[in-house]
Amino acid sequence: MSPEYAIDGVFSEKSDVFSFGVIVLEVISGKRCTGYYPCRESLNLLGYAWQLWKEGRGMELLDRAIKRSFQADEVLKCIQVGLLCIEENPADRPTMNFVVSMLTSENCALPLPKQPGFSFGRNLRVRADRSPRSSIYGLSESTLEGR
Repeated sequence: MSPEYAIDGVFSEKSDVFSFGVIVLEVISGKRCTGYYPCRESLNLLGYAWQLWKEGRGMELLDRAIKRSFQADEVLKCIQVGLLCIEENPADRPTMNFVVSMLTSENCALPLPKQPGFSFGRNLRVRADRSPRSSIYGLSESTLEGR
């Protein structure tokens, strides 16, 4: 679930891009997004993948069960695309057309990813202007009566 949807209830095409990035990282790692990860600062797979990427250890994310089936450059490309998809700011995430282009092109220069959303403790925030029972959605009531 994208940060903008979880916090503000805002859903867009970029929310789908975020979800795609999460799935890419889950498939590569063989792990679910939530769970224990050895990096102290990270809360989940997204933060763990980001830490490994920043430290130049992206291949450590790859599931051991499939490690021999893939070339390192292809794995690193998929990790980089996954990280681009989960960037905190929706405007910084690529479109799905660009994602497809990055994954299928051999000569496409990939942008460097920025810190992902919902991966480290600093990203968890609660909006003070919204009570737990409030919603951005309206409510309408309908009563059905028989003839």
